[in-house]
Amino acid sequence: MQEVNKYFEDYNVGDSFTTAGRTITETDIVMHAMHSGDFMPHHTDAQWCATQPFKKPFAHGNMTFSISTGLCIQAEGINPHGMSYGYNKIRYPNLVFPGDTIRVKVTVKSKEDHPKHADHGLITEAKETLNQKDEVVCYAEHVVYIEKKNP
Repeated sequence: MQEVNKYFEDYNVGDSFTTAGRTITETDIVMHAMHSGDFMPHHTDAQWCATQPFKKPFAHGNMTFSISTGLCIQAEGINPHGMSYGYNKIRYPNLVFPGDTIRVKVTVKSKEDHPKHADHGLITEAKETLNQKDEVVCYAEHVVYIEKKNP
């Protein structure tokens, strides 16, 4: 995996990139159910789903979020000057089904000084996970704790 050496000062509000795509499979959903213990019928019971408005099993929201996070790391690389501070406003406005291909558009939404550590700042990235129809299937705001080059 590539290393990216970017400091707080190297990020600008409005900067963006889009990841490669990844097709979600039924195996992804089953494996996530096994790892998480979430066997809700919405994800694992095709017969039950057939009686519901969505008609077929769909991906767990947190699975979509996790895969989206991995796509971002693969696209951007590892930055030794920053680390995840957390996520805000995670939403799943549309369903993801097996066969859907997702990708993530990442945009720097804001920058601010860290209130306690003058040598670091906080960057908030808006992460929009899109399906092949350009519908948002996951939205999250990722806060990155990042070192300043010139504190």
